[in-house]
Parts: sequence; C-alpha cells; structure tokens
Amino acid sequence: MSESTVPTVGSPPSRRLRTARACTFVAFALNGFVMGMWIVHIPAVEHHVGITHAVLGWLLLFLGGGAFVGMQLCGVLADRFGSRNIVLAGGVLCSGTVVLPGLADSAWTLAAALLALGFGNGCLDVSMNTQAVQVERGYGRPVMSAFHAVFSVGGVLAALAGARAISWGRQTSLTLAGVAVAGVVVTLALVPGLLPPERPSPATAGAVAEDRAGAPAAARATRRRTPSQVWALGVLALLLMLCEGVANDWSVLHLKDVLDAPAATAALAYGGFATAMTVGRFVTDRVVARCGRVFVVRYGAGCAAIGLAAAALSPWIPLALLGWTLFGIGLSGCIPQFFTAAGNADPASSGANVSKVAGMGYVGMLAGPAVIGPLTHLVPLNLAFLLPVAFCVAAVCAAGILRPARSGATAPEPAPADA
Repeated sequence: MSESTVPTVGSPPSRRLRTARACTFVAFALNGFVMGMWIVHIPAVEHHVGITHAVLGWLLLFLGGGAFVGMQLCGVLADRFGSRNIVLAGGVLCSGTVVLPGLADSAWTLAAALLALGFGNGCLDVSMNTQAVQVERGYGRPVMSAFHAVFSVGGVLAALAGARAISWGRQTSLTLAGVAVAGVVVTLALVPGLLPPERPSPATAGAVAEDRAGAPAAARATRRRTPSQVWALGVLALLLMLCEGVANDWSVLHLKDVLDAPAATAALAYGGFATAMTVGRFVTDRVVARCGRVFVVRYGAGCAAIGLAAAALSPWIPLALLGWTLFGIGLSGCIPQFFTAAGNADPASSGANVSKVAGMGYVGMLAGPAVIGPLTHLVPLNLAFLLPVAFCVAAVCAAGILRPARSGATAPEPAPADA
C-alpha cells in the first residue's frame, strides 16, 4: 500500500482507500452469495446424486477439508504476492467451482466437487480477510465487522435468489453455472480496485535487517511472543465459531424437539440468531471505536453466554427465541476482532496469521454438530448447550489477549474500556 493511501490522524481516507473498501465489501458479498447458492441447492444435489443424509454428512467433510487447506496455503501466498492477487485467484476458483456439485452424478464425483469448492472458498476467505485488515489499517479506525456483515447479506441474497430459481423449476446445474459466470466476472471487475501489497515501513525493514544480522536476545524474545498470541486467538475463534455452528445446526431442532414448537415457529430461532448477527456486525465497528476490541469480545461473549443459557433452560418459546437472538447479538462482533488482531500482530505475516485463526475457527464451525450430537446420548439437547455456554465464558475470561503486543502491532485499538 502506497503511503498516499494511509491517512494521517483525523484526515479523511483517500479515494484509493475508499475504492478498496468498496471492492472488499463486494468480495465479502460475493463469497457469501456463492456459498449461499450452494447451500440452497444442497437438497437438489443430494436427490440428483441419490445419496442419503448420512452420506452427505460425510461428503461435507471434503468441503471443510478443502477450505482448511486453501486457507493455510493462501495465507502464506497472500503475504508473498499480496492479498489482491490471491483474491483474484480465490474469487475465480470459488465462483468457478460452485457449478461442479451440480454436475456430479455419484458420491465420488460429488466428493471431488466439494473438495474443489472448499479449496476455492478457503482461498477467497483468507485473502479477502487479509485485504480487509490492510484496508482497516489504512483507515486507522475499525471497519472489519461491517465486511463480515456484508458476507451475511450475500447469504441472504443467495437464499432469495436460489428460492426463486427453484420455484421456477430451473435446473440446478444451469443455475449454478450462471452463478459461476457472474462470480468470475464480478471478481475480475473488483480486483483492480483492491490495495496492492504493502511496502514495509522503515521500522519493519530495520527489524528484519536486524534479525538477519543477529537481533538482541530481548528483541528475539519479544517477537517470539507473537505466535503465541496468534494461536491463542485461533483457540478463541475455534470456541466461538463452534458456538456459531451450534446455532446454525441445532437452534431450530431445539425449539421443535425440546419445546414442541410448530415448524414455522421453530424456524424463527435461527432467523432471530442470523438477523441479530448481521445487524450486530453493522454496528460493532462503532462500538469498537468507542470502547475497544477487548470490551466487544468480553461483553459480547458474556451476552452470548446469557442468551444461550436462557434459551437452553427456558420452558417458554418466546423466551427461548429471545435467548437465541441475544446469542446472535453477543457473538456478532467477536470473530472480526480476532481476524484484525491476528492480521496486525505482525503486518509482514498478516496472511499467514489470519489463515491460522480462520482455519482454527473453521474447524470449530464444523465441530459444532460433532460435539453436540454425541452429547445428546448422555443429556437432553438443551442441557448439551451448556458446553458452548462454557466456551463463551472462557472467551470472556481470555478477552485480554486481544490487546496489541508491545512489539508494535499496528491495529487501531481504542483503549478507554480495555484498561
């Protein structure tokens, strides 16, 4: 990023930076839309291939595995070649491969299709988050949460568009092919507006030169603490994204099976959670600017713990719905803060650090069903939710890890409420 894109304190962002922010919004919306279109068409693909729910569950592991590999590989590549170039590759891959599940005609070909789609999704996910960290660094104020909100909006648009296509009787492969073409075109259009790789600051360049020449022991010790912070952020991301996965997979079943709610009412549990997540992310940046990242994670995770505990223990449907909504509000602003903190722990390794946190978080998201499902053989479903409640409490206790390391992290961190 050229020096002209870095505003001084109190100055408005440059036109180049505003353009990059807008294009990053488009990248997040594109990712949400492409993956949302796949999700909407899962039942049709399952029917076409002729597999059971159980087989589909196993095959979805290929999607997760491909995403994890893509995140780890492209995090390193983003640091080497710039996140803008990897957004190009990831956007084309993610968009282009979404058609493959619609063309699959057996379990094996569907597995290969999901592996490819997951890899493209992982590439786009980590590269666009790395670009978002760079844009936020240029703005000098929190803007990350809004990007994640727009990802959710892309998923909502996909649900609407996919439902319309299905109601018209459109063939799944043709619909997904249209999404693929549109996604590739959008990617090619947005990439030129993204920020180029950052040039190392004189301080960073001097630190690198000093390290190569043999840095003092104290400096080496300071730098060694950064990976520990990144891994700790990854653990927190794993715990809270597992909680998010619990809402995705079990909220509707909770109201239907535990509280005997009608199907239409039960669907409101996830609807309330998802809406609260989206709205909460649109307002989180303002809260971060005023109160700090530690405040958002500490009190957000606390709100999530109270909300899920209320939902789990409530014998009343309205209170349970309110609990799932509070759960979404609490979780909404937490994950973006982990990405920002990881990306700024060492600006020269933003991509690699973001990929670690994103990868561990993705594992947590996939682990939600695997953790809660077996627990239901031992305790009722609502009592199994007390485990993610405990994870939220753990995040409350560990929120201080988001404070920048003294080695000179550059994340914009308003301090008033973090002290």
